[in-house]
Amino acid sequence: MTIRIETTVEAPVRTAWHAWTSPDMITRWNFASDDWACPRAEIDLRPGGSFNYRMEAKDGSMGFDFAGQFTVVEAPRRIEYSLGDDRKVVVEFSAVEGGTRVVESFEAEDAFSAEQQKQGWQAILNNFKRLVDRS
Repeated sequence: MTIRIETTVEAPVRTAWHAWTSPDMITRWNFASDDWACPRAEIDLRPGGSFNYRMEAKDGSMGFDFAGQFTVVEAPRRIEYSLGDDRKVVVEFSAVEGGTRVVESFEAEDAFSAEQQKQGWQAILNNFKRLVDRS
């Protein structure tokens, strides 16, 4: 099953792309709720390059690495990557009136319901929007 989420940010495509692909920006938006953080983001943005974003509860009770490998990088329009469990993700950036539409499609995993996954990934995308809209 593929899940699709999206948002529109009030910024040009290149600004949205930079916020999505810059480690210092990623650490400012890549978490689903205020009690979590992304203290580290490593990214080698090229086909065959890898990424690793550390996500942790602020109270230190749990954390995990969100990691994978880029398969397609078409700056500043499209990123495709594969996660460690071989699920595929596609992120597309397109100019629209008033900003940039960001559409993220990802293959669902089995541990959580599709709705839980959609809500969690959308919460992270909403953080991305808040950051970009303020920039």
